[in-house]
Amino acid sequence: MFTTAFPLLLPGIAHGLGTSEFFPQLGEALSNAAYSFGAVAAADLAQRFSQRRLFIIYEAIFIVGSILALFAPGPAAFVLGRILQGLGTGLLLVSALPPLVTNFPAAKLPVTAIWVNIGLFGAVTVGPFVGGLVAHFEAWRALFAGLAVLGIGGFALALATLELQPGDDPGQPIDWLAFPLAIAATALPFFGVTWLGVSSFMSPGFIAPVVLGLAALGALIVMQYRKRQAFIPVGPLFSTFPVCGILAAMVGGATSVTLLELTIAYLTRVAHYDPFMTGLLFLPEFLGLIVAAYLFRHMLATRGLPALALSGLAAIIAGAALLIPLTPARAPFLVPIAAALLGYGSGSAVAPGLFMAGMSVFSTKLGRTFALVELLRAEAAFLVGPVLLSLAVALAPPLGDSLRLSLWATLGIGVFGIAAIVILLALGGVWPRRPDLQEWLERGGRALHSPPLAAFLRSRR
Repeated sequence: MFTTAFPLLLPGIAHGLGTSEFFPQLGEALSNAAYSFGAVAAADLAQRFSQRRLFIIYEAIFIVGSILALFAPGPAAFVLGRILQGLGTGLLLVSALPPLVTNFPAAKLPVTAIWVNIGLFGAVTVGPFVGGLVAHFEAWRALFAGLAVLGIGGFALALATLELQPGDDPGQPIDWLAFPLAIAATALPFFGVTWLGVSSFMSPGFIAPVVLGLAALGALIVMQYRKRQAFIPVGPLFSTFPVCGILAAMVGGATSVTLLELTIAYLTRVAHYDPFMTGLLFLPEFLGLIVAAYLFRHMLATRGLPALALSGLAAIIAGAALLIPLTPARAPFLVPIAAALLGYGSGSAVAPGLFMAGMSVFSTKLGRTFALVELLRAEAAFLVGPVLLSLAVALAPPLGDSLRLSLWATLGIGVFGIAAIVILLALGGVWPRRPDLQEWLERGGRALHSPPLAAFLRSRR
């Protein structure tokens, strides 16, 4: 939630900390980087230690980060607090989500899925409204107090309910090289993109961290693909359905977040809407998510899951097309419709993408699969928007023109995503069958048997 609320809170936070906007932006970027790293770290730790102990520790990290940001007297404490918040959130995601999916019978999974979807994206979709409301009352510290209270509630609930169980594979050797690579793959690109806000594309402060970080990400994926006992199952995911699912999650996450950020920038900096009105216009985004969650529940156990993911990307493209002719006078009509489409698009593209990947591997590897998908989705979601906006500003200096150019580019990314998924499915040579949820959850097999990439072409040779 805080990530999508942040653009509206940024001026107030900078003023409250007595600093420029760079340091809160840095805290937000490194928080997102810590989230991505936390997902990867949790995938490894879940093999070694009890979920109860890990969950309690992760909640404690989140609580400490929230309290530190709440009482931060200056930018250093605030940045550290946001990093701990992001780290705790990423750790909690991979710790909590797989048991929620796998600890219930297959017949319960469609009902679980609707709450998973709302849990993953519900707070994200109401973020702009909460951010506008908090900015209107200049109460950003109260928001952190609320987050700390929620963390304490989760901590108490975990103490009362979670059972002490051993890790999935305590004897698994520690992959000492993977963690430095994961840190570099997350921290460096996010820092570089933040530095772009105070420099240019030719600045070493932007080029070096982004290039080195993306190289580290590539090295991590290749290393996990080639390793026999990899804790991130890249090899099993390198087939048609998982790749399509990961692509849907990456493109859906990147385009929906980018469109939201660009629209907020237009409303606040070009149309000069106040934060509360800006956030209010995005409230229908939550309604779009509810529709997506309802459809996800009913399509999860059918062969139509890829079609749902494609419909989500199509909705995001439609939202981008609506926003391109945006003017201050049209905003009260166009933005709520576009917001509803973005809410539907993020819920229909990302969650189905996660499950297309997860159901293609053994359920015991679900947490590690989610970790990889979340790492790639976060990299795409939080890097594309700032880079597109900065590039557009360099090419079209008036802010309104720059934002419109960025919207066109985002629409193009969405079209590319749909085309790539359709081509990959066609080259796979088979549409997914109805997933066997009992085989996946109760007998330890795969719900979806995915053909190799380009299996159709190989069969014709």
